[in-house]
Amino acid sequence: MLDISDFRDHANVIKEDHDKRGLPHDKINEVITLDEEWRKAVYEQNVARKKRNDSAKLISDAKKSGNNEKMKSLLDDVKDLGNQIEEYDKLANNLKEKRDAIRMSIPNILHKSVPRGDDEEGNSLHSEFGKKPNFPFEPRTHNELLEMNNWAELPRAAKITGSRFYFLKGDLARLEMALQSYSVDFMMKKDFTLMHPPTMMNRKAYEGVTDLGDFETVMYGVEPDGYYMIATSEHPLTAMYMDEIIEPSLLPIKLVGVSPCFRREVGAHGQADKGIWRVHQFTKIEQIIISLPDDSWDHHESMLENCIELWNALGIHYRVVNICTGDMGTVASRKYDLEAWLPGPKEYKEIVSCSNCTDYQANRLRMRYRTADGNSAVHTLNSTAVATSRALVAIMEQNQLEDGRINIPEVLQSYMGGQKILEPAPF
Repeated sequence: MLDISDFRDHANVIKEDHDKRGLPHDKINEVITLDEEWRKAVYEQNVARKKRNDSAKLISDAKKSGNNEKMKSLLDDVKDLGNQIEEYDKLANNLKEKRDAIRMSIPNILHKSVPRGDDEEGNSLHSEFGKKPNFPFEPRTHNELLEMNNWAELPRAAKITGSRFYFLKGDLARLEMALQSYSVDFMMKKDFTLMHPPTMMNRKAYEGVTDLGDFETVMYGVEPDGYYMIATSEHPLTAMYMDEIIEPSLLPIKLVGVSPCFRREVGAHGQADKGIWRVHQFTKIEQIIISLPDDSWDHHESMLENCIELWNALGIHYRVVNICTGDMGTVASRKYDLEAWLPGPKEYKEIVSCSNCTDYQANRLRMRYRTADGNSAVHTLNSTAVATSRALVAIMEQNQLEDGRINIPEVLQSYMGGQKILEPAPF
């Protein structure tokens, strides 16, 4: 969330940002009003405390001098002051709780380069890599390729779990493992430390890293324990330093997380989202950087370069887009998406999201680093390296052969014992 000082000293900046997003100023004004009322309540509470402390000396003097009448009068005043202090404390806590609940729903300040747009149609092209594959035959969708080669069990997974779950089989399951190993090796060569995070988080930690609305639309709750299954390793890895002061000598902290991810994916989706494209459980390799504020924009570009280098090595045709104001979520200040070309449905689909969240998550998580002038919020950044199910779809559709088999990207062949083509599963 935005620091409270932003509302006190730079409310015009927040309002201008809301104008870019097409949002009203109501919540901003409400935070400012509640903050003023909170500060007044805290002031009155401190005045009452001081008066009570001053009275304590007068009571002592009256007692020593034997002036019982004055001492009784002062004790009655102190009792009233105690009640006042308690009431002001309740009022201040109530006002702060309301203020901060609204403050947590106000989105991050967008970077000045973010293009304006109402929805994803307003996203702008940043760059394009590789060539669209040309086929001497009508390319199949990944759903057709899965069925032809017996590489996935969708109805049987639905039978034991529900829709949008799957079993992977044979060479495609091996390719999924190869993608994980290749991506981790790639990121470790970039000086990222490998992490396997917990796959569940408590609500307090989760509220620090994501939009609260996600609890209803994205996360799976685990009852009665009050945990949530993680939607990405970004969430536990970013929250790992919650309530901590980080020594600046440790920054930047660069992590590569590998985890299963669980998403409810509520809502209607198109034909291209069937199969293993949009699912409730998948594996993702994620880049995380926790950095000094002055360095975060350079890190954002370096994370994008990592993605470009990795996906270029896989030989996939894709484009990079700048996410516009209307397509930007609550947490990021700027975001790039990589979108792979899918020859089957003949459209570009998102395979990577690369975000700089500046101090938005750090403020919610109370993550700080030491400075000469006190403690200050770090910046947090995240980017997909590879979401394996979507990478499999892109590889299958772009590398398909006329008989339905798949050419394995050269960089993955060594992870599959030198195998060059994905063969059908036996059953």
